[in-house]
Amino acid sequence: MQQEIYKPFGPSIVKVKLPENIIEEMNLFVDEMINDEEKLEKYNEGPKLAGNVTQEFLMTTEFMKKIKWAEYLASNCDEWVSKEKNIKLKKFQIIKSWIVRQFKNEYNPIHYHTGDISGVGYLKIPNTMGDTLQKNKKINQNGKLILIDGSKKLFCSPTYAITPKVGDFYLFPSYLMHTVYPFADTEEERRSVSFNAKLDDMASML
Repeated sequence: MQQEIYKPFGPSIVKVKLPENIIEEMNLFVDEMINDEEKLEKYNEGPKLAGNVTQEFLMTTEFMKKIKWAEYLASNCDEWVSKEKNIKLKKFQIIKSWIVRQFKNEYNPIHYHTGDISGVGYLKIPNTMGDTLQKNKKINQNGKLILIDGSKKLFCSPTYAITPKVGDFYLFPSYLMHTVYPFADTEEERRSVSFNAKLDDMASML
């Protein structure tokens, strides 16, 4: 019997590349921020966000305009919506966007975001995330982003692990639960950028 396999359930995830100039500008934004005590106190959103991490900096409207962040995100969301729904994106509005500094033993607990669309991209990654405690473990999840969708299903895993690489940027529905595991054996920083945004009513039904 000829088989036809359908996948009607589960949200889609988009992977794109961050432009080099945006990576450089964002890293410079953070490096200048951590050397300015007044800005450090004003823009550190760490206490308000879910992560158990060193710092999470809210990006200013002026900075986002400078690097044309909204245009970059909107163009990728427009292409995504067009492919998935065959409609044109009418509205794209950033709710907030922030940069996370994560060091060894820090983590982001399971959570979800507001709005319709969220995303994460990588600006700096340690050369190593450390080894597992059991040296024979085949899978090392240290420092990985884990996306979670419901429970275990036949032929379908409820989790999707993403190994961070500088320049990789992922878009996903904001309701999708996710977490970031801690890492070890390094003093280097894992730096990422995230955002929440609203779409028009038709497009948000992804």
